Amino acid sequence: MCGRYALTATPEDILEFLSVIEIDDFPRRYNIAPTQPILLVTASDRQAPGSNLPERQAVLARWGFLPGWVKDPKEFPLLNNARAETAIDKASFRAAMRHRRVLIPATGFYEWHRPAKGEDGKAQAYYIRPKSGGIIAFAGLMETWSSADGSEVDTAAILTTRANSLIGAIHERMPVVIDPQDFTRWLDCKTQEPREVADLMKPAQEDLFEMIPVSDRINKVSNMGPDVQTPVEPVAAPKPAPLKKGSGQLSLF
Repeated sequence: MCGRYALTATPEDILEFLSVIEIDDFPRRYNIAPTQPILLVTASDRQAPGSNLPERQAVLARWGFLPGWVKDPKEFPLLNNARAETAIDKASFRAAMRHRRVLIPATGFYEWHRPAKGEDGKAQAYYIRPKSGGIIAFAGLMETWSSADGSEVDTAAILTTRANSLIGAIHERMPVVIDPQDFTRWLDCKTQEPREVADLMKPAQEDLFEMIPVSDRINKVSNMGPDVQTPVEPVAAPKPAPLKKGSGQLSLF
């Protein structure tokens, strides 16, 4: 799963990386948690100037997906993540997979290596970021939930897939990362059916990320400064997970 991530890039960097027409200023965020507002990029209905492609626009949504058919959010579990293997057919995400695929910019995410059942010790947090720095884009889904009184809330989830061997050493899941050359395909919900973009929902390349052990300060949502990313000595070094046969490709068929 993905329960925390960071976006510390400047608005200008995001504009360039995701070809967004306009974006409001916002602070660097080192510890983004569920239920908080997050930045999404969607394809609009307008055509981009000088192009035959749709404009991309930046919007804010609550991290925690609510399907449109939910009547009482208090009685529905918070869906921070959606499993790529089942999102196409699962009732909660089926409509969003077809009509509301989004990109979620990030500069890294956090995961915890927890002791095996029956073992002593504490969980070790890791900050997982691109080796070369910069921004990545998670595959996401968006849904606008409407209450009985007519008020609306935009909500979102991050798609996850099985971890590659690097991240598999600490956790079995990781966010789906969409490569820049595939942004248009992923966002195109008019001509690209969900099964036609299923090949994009795969584990990231083995050499994309590096894992940095960080302190348990990241566990508290109130800790929002850059110190949550300060490297520490790990409690115990994780062992690389074996690379599964065919792990570079995800099939939903």
